[in-house]
Amino acid sequence: MRKITAIILFASSLLFITNCRPKKITPLTEDEAINIIKRFDEGWEHKDLELVDSCLSPNYIYFTQSGGLFSRDSVVATAGSPSYSLTSVERSSFSVLLEDNVAIVSTRWKGVGEYRGRPFDEDQRCSITVVKRNGKIEILSEHCTPIKQMPIFH
Repeated sequence: MRKITAIILFASSLLFITNCRPKKITPLTEDEAINIIKRFDEGWEHKDLELVDSCLSPNYIYFTQSGGLFSRDSVVATAGSPSYSLTSVERSSFSVLLEDNVAIVSTRWKGVGEYRGRPFDEDQRCSITVVKRNGKIEILSEHCTPIKQMPIFH
């Protein structure tokens, strides 16, 4: 009986020690940051609200070209809205700056389509903040600005 009690005690202690060890946290990688953006774009292109939603942090915010803020819920709703359509879309020129579990990703986004009855043909430079929390990769914020043919400041 003592042997069984000792074995149970030893096994329980071993299990406790194993579970109390800090989990190995792997930092965000460049590939992970780029892949979440590609999944996000795929969701937009195919009007897949669940995919768009799954890529975004609960605290996601979009900074509009006119200086406004667009909430996460508004972005997800727009992605699936019949009033928004894309006839062509392309994202290129990925440049990733990593700091632990945060990435700032610069991209070039080109899209042609229609929003609320108005056609658009955009060529934009985008800054996307990607985070990794508890192993989950999410887009935290995004800001895109039109690329002008004649630079204003730089």
